[in-house]
Amino acid sequence: MILIKNGRVMDPETGFDKVTDLVLSGGKIKSIGNTETADFEQIIDAEGMVVAPGLIDVHVHFRDPGFTHKEDMQTGSRAALHGGVTTVVCMANTKPVVDSTEILDDILKRAQKLPVRLVQTAAVSKGFKGKELVNMEVLKAHGALGFTDDGLPLMDEEIVRRAMETAAKLDVPVSLHEEDPKYIKRPGVNAGKVAEQLEYGGASDEAEAVMVERDCRLALETGASVDIQHISSAKAVDLVKDAKAKGAHVTAEAAPHHFTLTEEDVLTYGSLAKMNPPLRTKKDRERIIEGLKEGTIEIIATDHAPHSVEEKATGLEKAPSGITGLETSLGLGITKLVREGHLTLMELLEKMTVNPAKLYHLEQGRIQEGKPADLVLFKEDEEYIVEKFYSKASNSPFKGWKLFGKIYYTICKGNVYDLSQD
Repeated sequence: MILIKNGRVMDPETGFDKVTDLVLSGGKIKSIGNTETADFEQIIDAEGMVVAPGLIDVHVHFRDPGFTHKEDMQTGSRAALHGGVTTVVCMANTKPVVDSTEILDDILKRAQKLPVRLVQTAAVSKGFKGKELVNMEVLKAHGALGFTDDGLPLMDEEIVRRAMETAAKLDVPVSLHEEDPKYIKRPGVNAGKVAEQLEYGGASDEAEAVMVERDCRLALETGASVDIQHISSAKAVDLVKDAKAKGAHVTAEAAPHHFTLTEEDVLTYGSLAKMNPPLRTKKDRERIIEGLKEGTIEIIATDHAPHSVEEKATGLEKAPSGITGLETSLGLGITKLVREGHLTLMELLEKMTVNPAKLYHLEQGRIQEGKPADLVLFKEDEEYIVEKFYSKASNSPFKGWKLFGKIYYTICKGNVYDLSQD
């Protein structure tokens, strides 16, 4: 048994917020409340620390199989642990794509040995070609907890409708990457003043808006649970808000880079600030923050997208889109949202734990007796510098930044990882 002593225990689902003790046993939370220090294998002095549910990141690329020069399951898990993330939902754009039970079974079998929990999505369309639906029933039976062609938009409305109808019957979410190529001259940078200055072309916010509008309508018509991925524009936030008001089961996720940076940062960070959808204007960033505050955006997810140093060094035009995120998400949330007065710490944690858990019907994301012993212990007001990355990749614009919320321990499946010396 493990005793966590004198920590500020916060459970976003119930609103519990109290300095007390936790007892962990057999990978579960055994009890919450003041406890005598006797007969424990390990005692963690959590005085001055927040004890929160382990973070759940619903948008992660471990690049495994097929692109393991960028990341693999082991290095991705290591990055997750160092970011306080205990459950990752991995995307299906591997090589080969996760569109068969063979690929899915292999990933889930290998994932059992990882120090974190890996949830795997399957593709919506065979080969990510957007033309033919996968066998969603069979893939769900083999352990796929959601479906997505993330990285590519699904352009065929009939395919999307059928996917949503099936997903509604199976009670699983469909997650959608919303960028219509018709409105994209060149991806990765917003079609605005910075793109003009760089003569880059860019991706218009209309590319996102037209897709979000269509898919919110389909969500309402089919009753499916639909996740709008990495929302980046004011237009899209407004569309999601309207759809929710009409009764659509639409969830939106925001990435830390979209509530922290704008298109101007491309001038500073170059390819390290290139991602799909791109960083947009100050107005868009402010609307995303407002969306988080008002509850239109219920989830914070990183879109952890590792690339090698060599790939990102090829310049803005040639470099692949995407940045790492697992190791900096909590710090950015505390620094840019909590300390700047946009969210309370409890509201931030809700968007990084229990709300993601609800989307995928997971029992994690809560500190309650009998629930999994997946926790993160951090000091909310302790500053640290983003220096070392435990991911295989370090393609992040946040290297060298000072952030708040230093993580001391991550606990997953009842195993304790002491990060205090990192």
